[in-house]
Amino acid sequence: MKTGRLGIALLAALVISVVVTLVLYRHVKRLYSGGQLVKVVVAAKLLETGTPLSAADLTLIDWPSNAHIDGVFNRPEDLNGRIVMYPIAFNEPVREGLLAAPGATVGLTAKIPDGMRAIALHSDEVVGVAGFLVPGSHLDVLVTYHSNLTPEPVTATVLQNAVVLAAGQQLEPDPTGKAADVTVVTLLLTPVQAERAVLASTQGTIHFVLRNEADSSQSGDAPMLLSQLSGPVPAVAHTATHSAAAAKPAATLHQRIETILGEFSDARSAATPDGGARP
Repeated sequence: MKTGRLGIALLAALVISVVVTLVLYRHVKRLYSGGQLVKVVVAAKLLETGTPLSAADLTLIDWPSNAHIDGVFNRPEDLNGRIVMYPIAFNEPVREGLLAAPGATVGLTAKIPDGMRAIALHSDEVVGVAGFLVPGSHLDVLVTYHSNLTPEPVTATVLQNAVVLAAGQQLEPDPTGKAADVTVVTLLLTPVQAERAVLASTQGTIHFVLRNEADSSQSGDAPMLLSQLSGPVPAVAHTATHSAAAAKPAATLHQRIETILGEFSDARSAATPDGGARP
């Protein structure tokens, strides 16, 4: 009896799984292949950054019209001469966002989007995070300077989540992941950020702080003063010191004068300091 019930349960589970699989298959087939096919331009090979596109770099494939992708192209001739701004994998659809603006030349300028600026800042082994700043890294820029508002040195964050456009003359990270020691780092900034970077570089010493690419948070911390490195003075102890000083009475200066009356036994004792006889 138990064996029969177990067999019925297994058969029912098998039927249910088959039905669910068929429903899902038909849904996916209808979603991706039920619509009309259109021609989409894709990369015929791996396209590196800075590559001027030509007919040999591109090909057409069929693409479901209901699986829409923004910024794709339908004719390879529309892309002739356009510069690749980000690497495009084999058979990946070529999109507008992966290309430099029409008419852009080969080189660094091809990677600067409209409305943005590229600015180079001096780096060394310490500032450059020991050579681990590579194109595509995200970082904060800090500056240590002297302000006329305080005699102490001040360290402040002037840029947050800036993108490294180039490290030295490298526009792409090393394929092997090897760190590169460079003396110049080029950042992609807005015009206002570029002004802040230039001003900071002329006022003091700058440092780069590497951050996670997925971390886009903005810190609102106040600048750090030299006196804050050892921590703030406890408010309780400070108040107690002042209270004790206030409770302590002020010292009073007293002068005590004693007068001794009597007869002196001899003339030397009766002599005054000026040599005269004491009356």
